[in-house]
Amino acid sequence: MTTARIDEQAETLIIAGTGPKPGSATLEGARARVSGKVTGGGKTWKAVVPLRGIRWTGDALPLPSGSYALNIDGVELDDIEIGSALLASMRIALHGGHVEIAAPVAPIYETSEGQSTLEERYVSQSGGDENAVFFESFYGQSVGCNPRAIDRELATRAPSVTRYWSVVDLSIAVPEGAIAVIEGSPEWWRARGAARLLVVNDWMRRRFARKSGQKVLQTWHGTPLKRLALHRRGFDPRRMAAVVKESRRWDVLLAQNTYSERILKKAYAFFGKPIWTDGYPRNDVLTTDDGSATRKALGIGADERVLLYAPTWRDDRSEIVDFVDPQLLAEQTDAVVLVRGHSRTLRPGRDHSGARVIDVTGYPDTARLLLVADALITDYSSVMFDYSVTGKPMYFMVPDLDHYRGELRGFYFDLAERAPGPLVTTQDELADALMDDTLPGFFAERYGAWRKQFNGRDDGRAAERVVSRLLDLGFVDA
Repeated sequence: MTTARIDEQAETLIIAGTGPKPGSATLEGARARVSGKVTGGGKTWKAVVPLRGIRWTGDALPLPSGSYALNIDGVELDDIEIGSALLASMRIALHGGHVEIAAPVAPIYETSEGQSTLEERYVSQSGGDENAVFFESFYGQSVGCNPRAIDRELATRAPSVTRYWSVVDLSIAVPEGAIAVIEGSPEWWRARGAARLLVVNDWMRRRFARKSGQKVLQTWHGTPLKRLALHRRGFDPRRMAAVVKESRRWDVLLAQNTYSERILKKAYAFFGKPIWTDGYPRNDVLTTDDGSATRKALGIGADERVLLYAPTWRDDRSEIVDFVDPQLLAEQTDAVVLVRGHSRTLRPGRDHSGARVIDVTGYPDTARLLLVADALITDYSSVMFDYSVTGKPMYFMVPDLDHYRGELRGFYFDLAERAPGPLVTTQDELADALMDDTLPGFFAERYGAWRKQFNGRDDGRAAERVVSRLLDLGFVDA
């Protein structure tokens, strides 16, 4: 007989049974895996599986929401079951060898009726009167990008300001001193309405009701190569209406450079309101840090060559593109290969694995990955405009260039003519380019022109400039 229970205080899943002691116990999901401790032997045994894990460094955090497979070596688990249990850090259910983990939000609030009640309460509250900032990065799936850099500067210069962070679950660590609020929870709705300032880097999506005195800073999340919003191909009146409705929620828009300023203003019909062309706060670390701490956190030696593969997402697929075999690339180049999927591929898909391959899709700070990478491999991602701050080589893996440019999105300029690195279409071409020491020199003139146009304000002080504006304008009080 096999039984299952949850130790809520220790946050562990305990499986017990009779018979020989199993060799192992694991709980494995798409982006996380933990191993349990198995004890006993002879007549009975017990497996204690943690519901927290250490992904990169620091404290153990609750496992990310999602589906997990519970495997206990040699044990049939069909008969065990635990109905939905609400813990302080998660909600969990067990059906045989299948485990579902969700954010610790009471099920009543996840129904349409429950959410409607919370929204109505949010709309009716006065709000906008707390000296606080509500931060959200990529819909709460991460705590990074420009909002994180602004948070760090604000925490130093205005420590009395309360900082809320919107997160999809508690597997996402918020900055020191900040308060995590789970998306859709009562506290999330309350904080969103109470804060005087909202700092976001993408659409606000859920119903937004501006409170008196409340301001919204839209930092956006990259200089665009691919066409955005109103500039996308085809006439779609619903999309156009949605774009205009969304941009009217913003009070200020942040741009990395004047090129972005011009495009974002038109793509989002953001007229008559200020655009702060102050550089990107998220890139400050690229000129102020040496990356040694990040290398250590990732388990990479100081002398190892590091390649970062960071493609953008595709409108016609949900998971990361598979144009590069990271294991083979590591062998071809004798390098450590970091694989970074776009934020839109974080929930679907699984981590890549292999010798000298590290999937960093869930790593909280992209800029620190750029810092440790000796070369970037990308395609049409805006990460190219950030990585160029470092001056290190870039390579463009673009086997679907014609399809992406001609059918999916379209570009604002011809990448082939201006790219500060070679465009390749096969794995072998990529490996050959990475091993050719003469290529960076060949693209030096292009690279210099690129940096002059796109990185003129990425001087390590962008967060300082943005926070100074916020304080001077009274968006929050120091």
